[in-house]
Amino acid sequence: MSKKKVLVTGATGYIASLMLPEFRDRYELVLTDVSATTRSKSDRSIQTGEHVPGVITTDLLNFDRTKYASLFENVEAVVHLGYRRRDDGQPSPENPRSMDSYFEEKQNVDMAYNVLRAAYEAGVQRFVCASSNHASDWYESNLIHERKLEVVDPLALPLADNFYGWAKAAYEHMGFLFACGAFGRKMEVVMVRIGSPVEVDMVRFGNDARALKRSLGAHISPRDITQLFIKGIEAPNIENEHGVPWQVVFGVSNNTRAFWSLENARQVLGYQPEDDSEVKYAPEAQRLLAELGEAAGGRLGGNGDLFPKKDPS
Repeated sequence: MSKKKVLVTGATGYIASLMLPEFRDRYELVLTDVSATTRSKSDRSIQTGEHVPGVITTDLLNFDRTKYASLFENVEAVVHLGYRRRDDGQPSPENPRSMDSYFEEKQNVDMAYNVLRAAYEAGVQRFVCASSNHASDWYESNLIHERKLEVVDPLALPLADNFYGWAKAAYEHMGFLFACGAFGRKMEVVMVRIGSPVEVDMVRFGNDARALKRSLGAHISPRDITQLFIKGIEAPNIENEHGVPWQVVFGVSNNTRAFWSLENARQVLGYQPEDDSEVKYAPEAQRLLAELGEAAGGRLGGNGDLFPKKDPS
């Protein structure tokens, strides 16, 4: 049986590094990025120098799509993980809620458009894209951790309180245009709002119960994120109740403290997460929460700030 041909953008990035081992066995891959060497997990603009075999270097911000159209030939599914820091000589804002971060994020909306359009014009059937939990940040910051809402529905209006999340929400809506038949055929689109795909570092939380519980709820393990993207590529029917092949799903493990709904990821894609951060990090997490006492009460919320230090998710 022939392998499905899959194009992966952002192939030298951290998210790709979690999934490529399984992808290489499962698919015929076309890999592309702006560089053929890996990037740092903590600062994804830094090249760490480890060569990733098979990567074709391409600038997907170039609106002349003929420069990379050949990458999409005979491809059955695209996995778009590409992300660019601004390269106009200006530093990236340290505060993700800075108004200046618009300029960095706008170029990533442009890239998503280029990849969506190139895929569409090449006849690609399925487009799976790395969105982010930050597309719905406002719900989390203002309702979830204030204990006014239990779970965020992935199909609720995306409300972000920063330009990174705004850009991810823009990807999602743009994907709908290509899925609903606005331009002719319907291309199948899955948007994965990735949670926190890094290890939970207990040391960084100190006395901050709120941030610790947030991190436990947002965690997604390497094998779960890999499974979720494979399901996104292979699920036979992703049509919603209106017949549009478009899904927005949250990407977290089967966490006890999860606050994003996995209902459509399970029912439509067939996602069956194997890990739970509460189990994975016990008894260390339990010990720390016990030490914090009353401040740590409740499944979510509590004292402290949500993001005491820079959060790479």
